[in-house]
Amino acid sequence: MNSWKYFFTSLMLFLIQLYFGMDKRIFQKLLHEELITHSEFEKVVSQEFEPVSVHWDLRMLLYLGIVLLTTALGILVYENIDTIGHSVIIISIGILCAGCFWYCTKNAQKYSREKITSINIWFDYILLLGCLLLLTFVGYLQFEYNVFGNRWGLATFIPMVLLFTAAYYFDHLGVLSIAIVNLATWVGITVTPLQILRSNDFGSTRLIFSGLVLGALLVTVSFASVYYHIKAHFYFTYKNFGCHIFLISLLAATFNFEQLYFLWFLALLATCYFLYINALKEKSFYFLVISILYAYIGLSYVVVRLLFSSNAEEGAAYLGIFYFILSGIGLIMLLIHLNKLLKTNDGV
Repeated sequence: MNSWKYFFTSLMLFLIQLYFGMDKRIFQKLLHEELITHSEFEKVVSQEFEPVSVHWDLRMLLYLGIVLLTTALGILVYENIDTIGHSVIIISIGILCAGCFWYCTKNAQKYSREKITSINIWFDYILLLGCLLLLTFVGYLQFEYNVFGNRWGLATFIPMVLLFTAAYYFDHLGVLSIAIVNLATWVGITVTPLQILRSNDFGSTRLIFSGLVLGALLVTVSFASVYYHIKAHFYFTYKNFGCHIFLISLLAATFNFEQLYFLWFLALLATCYFLYINALKEKSFYFLVISILYAYIGLSYVVVRLLFSSNAEEGAAYLGIFYFILSGIGLIMLLIHLNKLLKTNDGV
C-alpha cells in the first residue's frame, strides 16, 4: 500500500513541477495540508528542475488529429455511401478542400526562397488538411466516375504538381513529404505496365531502375536546394527520401539479378561509402546509421549466399548463426563508437 502511495505522490509532485515550476509556496501549501511529508518537501525544494518544453508534443498531437479527422471522414463515407450519395460527398469534400486553400492563400506570407514562419499555429494544420482532402477528392473522382479513364498516371500527376506548388509557396515540410510520395507513386505507375501493378510484382526490372533514377534525382535536388539557396531547409526531406529509395532499389537489384548480384553489391557499398563520408562531413548520425545499416544488409546477403552455395547446408547454417551474432555485436559497438566520436566533435 505504501508503494502505491509513494508512486502517486511522486507522480503528483512531478506534474506540479512540470506545469507550475519550482514555486515553493505550492509545496508549502501541500505540506501544510499534510498531502506530502517533511522529507518529501525537503527533497523537492532541494532540487532544481529546468522547464520542460511540450512544443513538439503538441504539434504531433495536432498532426495526429488531422490524420484521424481525415480517416474518420473516410470511414463515415464508406459506411454511409448508400444513404448520403456520391455527389453530395464529392461536393462536400471539394468545398471543404477549397475552403482550406482559400484560408491559406488569404493569410499566406509573400513567397521567399528562405524559410517562412507560419502566421499562427492553425495555418500549417489547415494547409495539411486541405492537401489530404485534395488527394481524397481526386482519388474519389477517379475511382467512382473514372474521370481520367485508364490514365492513372494523370490522376496522380495533377495532385503531385499542386502539392509541390503548395509545399514551396506555403513553405510546408509535411506537404513536401506528401508530394514526394505522390511523385514516387506517379513514377511507379508511369513506367510500369498495369498488369504488373495488379499482380504486385514489385521486384520487376522497371520498378527497380525507376527507383534508382528517382532516388538519385531526389538526392540531387537536395544538394541543389542548398547550392542555389532555394528552400535550403528542404534539404533533409529530399535527401532522406532519396537515400532510402535509392538504397532499397540497389538492394532489390542485388536480390533479383542473380548473375550480376555482386556488381550491384559493389554499387551498394560505393553508395553507402559516399553517404558515410558525407555524414561525417555534416556530422549527421542519422545518415551515418543509414549508410552502415544498408551496407550491413547487403553484406549479410552476400555472406549467406556464399555460405549456402556449398553442399554442406548444416555447416553453413551454423556459420551463418555465428556470423549474425558476431557481426551484430560488432555493428552495435561500431555505432556506439561513431556516436561518441560525433558528440566529441560537436556532431548531431
